[in-house]
Amino acid sequence: MIDLIFEIGKHHNELVAIMKKNISTIIFSILMLSAQMELVAQNPNEIKLKDYRPKSIYKIPVSTIKKAKYPVIDMHSHVYAKTDAELAQWVKTMDEVGVEKTIVMTQFTGSKFDSVYAKYAPYGNRFEVWCGFDYTGYPEKGWIDNAVKELERCYKVGARGVGELGDKGMGELNSYPVPGYGLHFDDVQMKPLFEKCAALKLPVNIHVADPYWMYLPMDSTNDGLMNAYTWRIDLTKKGILNHGQLVKTLENVVRDNPKTTFIACHLANCEYDLELLGTMFQKYPNLYADFAARFAETAPIPRYMNAFFEKYQDRLLYGTDMGFEPSMYAVTFRILESNDEHFYETGLFGYHWALHGFGLKDNVLKKIYSGNARKILMH
Repeated sequence: MIDLIFEIGKHHNELVAIMKKNISTIIFSILMLSAQMELVAQNPNEIKLKDYRPKSIYKIPVSTIKKAKYPVIDMHSHVYAKTDAELAQWVKTMDEVGVEKTIVMTQFTGSKFDSVYAKYAPYGNRFEVWCGFDYTGYPEKGWIDNAVKELERCYKVGARGVGELGDKGMGELNSYPVPGYGLHFDDVQMKPLFEKCAALKLPVNIHVADPYWMYLPMDSTNDGLMNAYTWRIDLTKKGILNHGQLVKTLENVVRDNPKTTFIACHLANCEYDLELLGTMFQKYPNLYADFAARFAETAPIPRYMNAFFEKYQDRLLYGTDMGFEPSMYAVTFRILESNDEHFYETGLFGYHWALHGFGLKDNVLKKIYSGNARKILMH
């Protein structure tokens, strides 16, 4: 007996290690079994919309498009790369997926713009860095003169466009360091800035409103509820403009500044009724639109979108606004180029509905991928 105890003592550490390993394995197995049982035992009456993750059962063609069919200019991106290593990886990814240039909209002025420009400038034509407007001093007298001077200074530093300016109802809040609370794009005070943009040949990217689902009742009738609830618009705020009023401010500023090139980003958030945007295209030759971050909102209606792209092929611009992962680009190419049906990208877009490819023609793809952008970016 003494000999046995002595022998166990000699191998104490090894025995403890074996026991720990077995216990860990047992615990892991129990957790996995529990998780599997939970999945099997889901009660459909208790599944929440936010947890709804359908998988297509259809055995139909699936396209994997890792590189765009034609050269791409991404007209809507932001300061996603925070380090030199991330920026280098971004350029490598652009090479892999066929993006020859990316427009980086900073919304910045002053030293913050300067620092971002300095970071991206070494890559030459691979990036264009755009600035914002400086509302310092607004609404005091003389603020606009200072804002125009800062715009000129940013241009001299290297800014080749302005944006993404943004008004979701309370004014232009997308510029730093000072937002323009209560200042809408069609305000007469803004005109000197837009006139200076025309003189310097700086395109202006404008974001008005948000997708229409965000304005609808947050109830069972809202077919975009999963995403709409997160980005819902509170129309009870004092002084806030509604969706229609914001789209009208866009039309007003485009009409009143015919020498300035405007880009209505996100399809002017009119994906629910794109004829609103189409009508503006027909009336105002200085208006373009990017469809960045509106792939999921339009992919449920592929035949309509194919016809819309065909009709307005000279005014639409490719953009992403969703980072720089290769998988993200691939999804956008799949939607634009393929005829794939009924596939999901819930993780990227946040909606629960199925998506479909537009199957755009080659001549249309060439224009929206880069042809139209080249007309705007010529300096």
